[in-house]
Amino acid sequence: MAGRHGNTVTKLVLLGVGMFGFAFALVPLYDLLCDVTGLGGRTGGAYAYEPAKAEVDTSRLVKVNFVANTNDGMPWQFWGETPTVRVHPGELTEVKFYVKNPTDRAMVGQAVPSVAPNAAAEHFHKTECFCFERQILQPGEELEMPMRFFLAPELPKYVQSVSLSYSLFDITELAAAERTRPEA
Repeated sequence: MAGRHGNTVTKLVLLGVGMFGFAFALVPLYDLLCDVTGLGGRTGGAYAYEPAKAEVDTSRLVKVNFVANTNDGMPWQFWGETPTVRVHPGELTEVKFYVKNPTDRAMVGQAVPSVAPNAAAEHFHKTECFCFERQILQPGEELEMPMRFFLAPELPKYVQSVSLSYSLFDITELAAAERTRPEA
């Protein structure tokens, strides 16, 4: 009888360890899946825009919508100058976003972008973006943040509207922990 209970306990412990390992591996697996399939609406890093080599598709206009959100617990005010622009694929465009820290303490924020539909994510190229860097704002400080982008002319013809959404996260504690972490 004691052997059966010991065997069951061993199986349960192994099952718990396996579940923990699977949960731990989900984030890198999801990142890999998004990179391979283009799911998740992720945009890449900074692109270089060369006007001399730019191919602008003047035969069509694509509507680009901008959404600015703050994550729960982020007290900053965050908004875009305009909710929508219309652009020709291949044309470099600049829009401005703004943030304000209404608190009485310095804070660090990080914006995370997402593009929809997923078919547009690989064709949405930012040459300058506040999302590439952490934003540090002092109490009461307001900041204008430009974002320059272009849609690649290879954007599928059926995509007539693209939405770029930013979620702004409070990473003040994470930034402080990174500053105090000893160098390896």
